[in-house]
Amino acid sequence: MRYLDLADALRARIAAGDLGPSRSAGRGALASEGELAREYATSRVTVRRALDVLRNEGLVTSRQGAGWFLAVDPVRQPLGRVTTVEAAVEAAGGRPTRRIVSFGFVPAAQAVADALVVPRGTEVLHVERVNLADDEPFAVVAVWVRSDLGADVSRADIERSPFYDLLPVRGVVLSTVHQTITAEVATPDVAHRLDVTPGDPLLLVRRVTHDADGLPALYSEHRYPASRTAFEIEFALSAPARVSV
Repeated sequence: MRYLDLADALRARIAAGDLGPSRSAGRGALASEGELAREYATSRVTVRRALDVLRNEGLVTSRQGAGWFLAVDPVRQPLGRVTTVEAAVEAAGGRPTRRIVSFGFVPAAQAVADALVVPRGTEVLHVERVNLADDEPFAVVAVWVRSDLGADVSRADIERSPFYDLLPVRGVVLSTVHQTITAEVATPDVAHRLDVTPGDPLLLVRRVTHDADGLPALYSEHRYPASRTAFEIEFALSAPARVSV
């Protein structure tokens, strides 16, 4: 069987809702390459090439060491207002949790110093975490906070709540946010934490949040697998569009 023929067959089964997981696989997981090869009397190479076709079409995804999974609708995040990762997951009907990877004060690297408008090497609070949706990795988030604002924040605090909740109760009024969204590929370390393959596409969100005085309070980097989230914006035209033909 040619891999394109197999891709057609698998695509039809996905559309019909007939390509479910094997008995031993986890939620959303497909039968293994070996099981599919036996079912269709073909080679694992042919199965892998067919699944690659479906992955390029956004129908399936793969996770290093875990196999193939049906793609799910991405979590949609609005660009018109600032929201936390947890709020976005909840709005999509998921159950958000967080896992703290690192916590401590570190010297600010140049990019962080530029974002927070402090001299390079200034001590800042650095937190890295993995956000999960229904117990599956959804985002890797790194946050750097000015030391005067993060001095009394504990690891237990950030295990429970985002900084957008923690800082206001400490008297810090957060005001404006500047956010940029770009793309990059997953490094081996980030791929391991997100349960994706190194080289997979990611959305990288860089965010600088300012206090009421206009000073940068925190800088964060959010990395999402491109298939798991989408950023949307809605706006009105200021005047009726003029169309020329």
